[in-house]
Amino acid sequence: MYGVKEQLRAELAQIEADGLTKKERLITTPQSSHIATTQGEALNFCANNYLGLADHPEIVGAARDALDEWGFGMASVRFICGTQTQHRDLERAIADFVGTEDSILFPSCFDANGGIFEVLLGAEDAVISDELNHASIIDGVRLSKARRFRYQNRDLDDLRAQLEAAREGEARRILIVTDGAFSMDGYLAPLAQICDLAEEFGAMVMVDDSHATGFVGEKGRGSHEACGVMGRVDIITSTLGKALGGGSGGFVAAHQEVVDLLKQRARPYLFSNAVAPTVVAGSLKAIQLARDSDEPRRVLRRNAELFRQLMTEAGFELLPGEHAIVPVMFPGEDGARTASQIADAMLVKGVYVIAFSYPVVPRGRARIRVQLSAAHSEDDVRACVDAFIAARDEVG
Repeated sequence: MYGVKEQLRAELAQIEADGLTKKERLITTPQSSHIATTQGEALNFCANNYLGLADHPEIVGAARDALDEWGFGMASVRFICGTQTQHRDLERAIADFVGTEDSILFPSCFDANGGIFEVLLGAEDAVISDELNHASIIDGVRLSKARRFRYQNRDLDDLRAQLEAAREGEARRILIVTDGAFSMDGYLAPLAQICDLAEEFGAMVMVDDSHATGFVGEKGRGSHEACGVMGRVDIITSTLGKALGGGSGGFVAAHQEVVDLLKQRARPYLFSNAVAPTVVAGSLKAIQLARDSDEPRRVLRRNAELFRQLMTEAGFELLPGEHAIVPVMFPGEDGARTASQIADAMLVKGVYVIAFSYPVVPRGRARIRVQLSAAHSEDDVRACVDAFIAARDEVG
């Protein structure tokens, strides 16, 4: 082990020398728009807490009540003795919300994406994936024996070319897979045109909607609602760990046959403990809150619009869009260092943001990814912009 430890230390030292070490800042409060860290109080602009539900009293209450009613953990996988009636209640609620026949819970969306491709696709099939899809999709595709094609981000001409190549290879099944909202850019996938191409070529469409479920679209049903293609997307994967309370757990929502087959063969489902009772109960309440009230989505959109307006007026470079993810760009060779320094300076000023650089984003395209929440007030948004301006002046 001594030799291995030395090798690992050298690898860690190289990561540090490259400026790529990820350091975890410790939070000493519940997740919210206003938090405290070991470095002091801060406005939080880097959580996936889009609807502000992570500390919502009704969700916390539902989870607390579930401890008494349902216990702490399941201590079993679903098909043995790990399925409570509330698990099926949540799966039906998810399917109803996103507009599919049924859904199936997984410990996380990473597991959902890790389990689906191997089940649906064999060596005689093809999967066509957007180049900027989430790592969980990439890893899930690798677990299948399907032939793999990749198209440039949101490039419909390239997607058509890959579909033609898959059809020429006489693929039995063709699956197009894309993020609904791309987490580093805030862009929505062009789902209407993707569905048109899929229908032309007889392909299926799968969308990972983790950064859309609950708040994108008029009723928060997701990117497929925003793009007008509800009912045309075959498979939706998403998470309960972002807008819908921010706990844990993920799901696949799809046609009944897909869900039924996943229950028989998806390895992360068959060999992982069922989602904890408190998470199930809290997530049920989160879906109810997201479904029954449009006001948080209106506040979220208003906050994002205000932030974009003020940052543009202050001379910052933003990626265009309407999503609650707003990347503040720092391009060029020194961009990664500048973004990191500005993020550190902002935390000292009481605003918590995170800088992203290569290899998480393309080289020369460093950014600070700001994530707005319905829990932010207008004063919070203005304070964030003021901190950006002050940090920029300080860093130079």
